Amino acid sequence: MQLLPWVALALALSFPTHTSARFDSSQSSKGVQHRGAEVFYDDAYEEPFGAFLQARQVDQGVGADGQAEDGPGYQTVQPVPFQGSDELPYSPPFYPTPKTQGRTEKWRTAIGKARQYLKQFNQTEKVILTTGAGWESGQCVGNISPIPRVGFPGLCLMDGPAGLRGADRITSFPDAITAGASFDKKLIYQRALALGKEFKKKGANIWLGPMLGGLARTAAGGRNWEGFSADPYLTGEGAYWSVRGAQDAGVQATLKHYIHNEQEHFRNTASSNVDSRTEREVYLHPFLRGVQAGAVSVMCSYNLVNNSWACQNSELLNNRLKTELGFSGYVMSDWGAQHAGVASANAGLDMTMPGDLECCYAGQNASYWGRNLTMAVNNGSVATTRLDDMATRILAGWYYLDQDQDFPKTNFDFFDPLNPETNAHIDATEDHDRIARRVAAAGTVVLKNKKNALPLRKPRKIAAIGSDAGPLYQGPNYWSDRGGWPYGTLAQGWGSGANDYSYLISPYEALQARARKDRTAFNWNFDDFNYAQSQKVATGVDAAIVFVSADAGENYITVQGNAGDRNNLTLWNAGEELIRNVSAVNNNTIVVIHSVGQVDLESFVENPNVTAIVWANLPGSESGNALVDILYGDVNPSGRLPYTIAKKRSDYSADVIYNDPAITPQINYTEELLIDYRHFDEKKIEPRYEFGFGLSYTSFAYSGVRWSQVGSWKNDDWNGKNTSSGLPDWLFQPVYQVEFEITNNGGSDGHEVWQAYLEFPKSAGEPPKVLRAFDRVWVERYKTVTVKFPLSHYDLSTWSNTKQRWLRPKGDIKVLIGASSRKIKQTISLY
Repeated sequence: MQLLPWVALALALSFPTHTSARFDSSQSSKGVQHRGAEVFYDDAYEEPFGAFLQARQVDQGVGADGQAEDGPGYQTVQPVPFQGSDELPYSPPFYPTPKTQGRTEKWRTAIGKARQYLKQFNQTEKVILTTGAGWESGQCVGNISPIPRVGFPGLCLMDGPAGLRGADRITSFPDAITAGASFDKKLIYQRALALGKEFKKKGANIWLGPMLGGLARTAAGGRNWEGFSADPYLTGEGAYWSVRGAQDAGVQATLKHYIHNEQEHFRNTASSNVDSRTEREVYLHPFLRGVQAGAVSVMCSYNLVNNSWACQNSELLNNRLKTELGFSGYVMSDWGAQHAGVASANAGLDMTMPGDLECCYAGQNASYWGRNLTMAVNNGSVATTRLDDMATRILAGWYYLDQDQDFPKTNFDFFDPLNPETNAHIDATEDHDRIARRVAAAGTVVLKNKKNALPLRKPRKIAAIGSDAGPLYQGPNYWSDRGGWPYGTLAQGWGSGANDYSYLISPYEALQARARKDRTAFNWNFDDFNYAQSQKVATGVDAAIVFVSADAGENYITVQGNAGDRNNLTLWNAGEELIRNVSAVNNNTIVVIHSVGQVDLESFVENPNVTAIVWANLPGSESGNALVDILYGDVNPSGRLPYTIAKKRSDYSADVIYNDPAITPQINYTEELLIDYRHFDEKKIEPRYEFGFGLSYTSFAYSGVRWSQVGSWKNDDWNGKNTSSGLPDWLFQPVYQVEFEITNNGGSDGHEVWQAYLEFPKSAGEPPKVLRAFDRVWVERYKTVTVKFPLSHYDLSTWSNTKQRWLRPKGDIKVLIGASSRKIKQTISLY
């Protein structure tokens, strides 16, 4: 049956994991004021239900909750039923919150120190550890207040995933989607290590990254660029090596946004409905890898999951995260994602941010926690042991990274960056431009290269055309959080994941410098709509390089009618028309695309005058330098697409829901395991460019694949148990080692990105292939290297809903090794 909106609301409010919850109509965001929800004590903001419902309907109008009139023009999923049921999906309760134990010696030592130190804290001081100081009540985007009596200095929490937000003299690193396109674990680690060093030098304890909760489920998703890819395994390795890098620098990493926060429209009101197997095999995997790397914190997301708020969903927090994955650290709310006090505490939330009842404006004197949490502990609504565990987890993270030992004081002010008393303007950049440039180049993907268009070899004349080639004419930081019309080169998306540029090398600047070195004549036109001038400068040059872009971001900013999520997959500033005009007068037109995600290439991809297409992603401060490295062959391109580019939008397995009259829109993950290339393979849809695709200036051959058994293949060691007692260590031990050779047959040295997929028996119900290993290896010309990688029990297993554990399916499993998801070079069966 079709449920009316008020019925859906009543059912949702009745769920056990919703206790004391109210639906918040706000655009919660670190940096924008919004309406709040009901608190559970007498100082709450109350409103009659009828008025509340009416306000909700008004707030869901265009522009209020991120909706837009535009969109794909079709309904992508039906609101109900989901999984054959006409009832709303339900998230079962799981209580109590397990006490942190620590699965490694390092964690156990940190937890021991935390428990010992906590003996000095009184109850009020323990609550201070859990409750943010409030918006603008400190120098950071989030602050845990100092506790002078016991000598605790407080904590500074800061965005963003690619650089310290709101501070000067920092590096704007390539965004995670660019790092993911490198398929290089070492570079991902080095990027995070450098980023972590900058956070520490500025006195920020906690890095609010990496971002794992997007997973590019929908091509138009506004924050896809903050994450690494559309594949759980690639994103998982991005998570693992980012956590390792940042925490090796001494800064706490935060896995966000937990979980199923895949679109910006309705992100504060919608329920993401996901079955147990899909959740574990796809969306939970990156968080698992982050936990295995030792991540100190996890940020729960704004949305509901199976109709229970993510930040008070006991199944997700108590069971899945803290029990099954054995997470030892603390869970913080996204800014304004807390909707109740008692319910969130008992469901496993450990820290509320920014601490106010409403987010985000200053001067409030109300909180779900704070004195309300003290009252809840005193009256028995929240157990004393629960408060102790919250505080222990937070202090354990502090000790885990030795932040008790001479950690720098915060020396910048996010809210008042010009105040000389709170801003020391310390240079944190060191030589991080080098790693930023390497990552940006490694993440640049050459999609097309005909007639030997690339690399450029001291051409006589070239032209750079399009606003995306040049500097932003009002300065790189004119738009707050980069949320404005990108009339100038696009190097990062918009929102809380953005940061201020200390500098930005545009393609125009780097190209002109190289042209001067080579004595190449160089001309340009930055006006996207002056086609006559563009044709004039493109005529008679050896190469006309057209720069185009597509932007997106977080939904508290609307740009050109795009409320976070993109309304369409076309290029911005009429890029297709610019390409058409230039290619009409120059038969060597090279297109460079800076984009947050997939775009429609069909209007020009097969144009014979478009000889090359370079997918430059979001490269950060070193944009121009990294691009010139690729265009001129100083770096042999090895970037690979971290998602599939389709021939038409309807070919993707899921899309953003732009309009829904329900109070709680139901986002049903009906595609289940079939996201991105898995869907294209299963449905036999020919993409324009497949996941993992990318060209090189040299060529590679694969040979000699073989395997050896290095452990028992039988995974019957569960002994009747399941994941309710946690994932066993043996699950991640190697079973096989696979080896093969890569030979560089071309005329130049270069990196090759190899990818290994598994093909499970059909009875397993898996997609046709799933990624299980990859890396980027250096191979000198005419040389051969041997590649080795392990496969564990976990890699070879699928999730059993009936037995609630990971099991290897019966039958042979094939290993498919190649240069993309569709360029398979070697195949071998495991048995």
